[in-house]
Amino acid sequence: MSTFKKQLYEIVFEADTPKGKAFDIALLVSILLSILLVMLESVKEINETFGELILTLEWIITFFFTIEYFLRIYIVTKPSKYIFSFYGIIDLLSVLPSYIGLVFAGISGLMVIRALRLLRIFRILKLSRYVSESKVIISALKASRTKISVFLYAIVMIVIIIGTIMYLIEGEKGGFTSIPQGIYWAIVTLTTVGYGDIAPVTPVGKLIASFVMILGYAIIAVPTGIVTSEFALAAKSRRVSTQVCPNCLHEDHDHESIYCKICGTKLNE
Repeated sequence: MSTFKKQLYEIVFEADTPKGKAFDIALLVSILLSILLVMLESVKEINETFGELILTLEWIITFFFTIEYFLRIYIVTKPSKYIFSFYGIIDLLSVLPSYIGLVFAGISGLMVIRALRLLRIFRILKLSRYVSESKVIISALKASRTKISVFLYAIVMIVIIIGTIMYLIEGEKGGFTSIPQGIYWAIVTLTTVGYGDIAPVTPVGKLIASFVMILGYAIIAVPTGIVTSEFALAAKSRRVSTQVCPNCLHEDHDHESIYCKICGTKLNE
């Protein structure tokens, strides 16, 4: 990689230099502004008054995203790795609707295509590669997935049992016309949502409902405690850098890493 490409790589793909951080901030502002413009454009009154201004700003942002997309392709060692990666596809989808609109202007189905612009919001996810705390969140969620799975299995069993009992006790008079309807009520009540479209009318049903409501508050605390404990462990043991491998584009490197742990390529200093 030439010196010029290496400098561009530091700016575009990484965030451990002032220029790289400035580029990230500019990218984030552009993303948020683009999303705001899409929302404002959907408001008829605003679009009629400021339609030309919105369109102009939209094309400026699209042009910026287009330059960024091709710049990333130019910088990386293996362009196909980036083009067909998750973020590469998101980058392409962030600019494609605007150019499709030029070709198929006036077609009634164009609004559906233009709705793809909302996918630009996923570009914000790209900032996660520069924020080590996001890696802690991912590690904590992965570490707690087994416990959460067991917890969810227990919840499914509880709502099935409660829904069946309420169907037998309340019957059609209380709106519990079937076991699935009873399960639906159990889920709504256990999660403390409480739509009120179905409600028990018998004393026993109301007693069970009271128990389910109280149980709901206790159940909400369980996954919170599981994930929080894993957060604490992950925060102590994990420290990652913002380095991105120029060869395979792998991001999840330890802070002291000199070489990519996937392909062995030396990381940029």
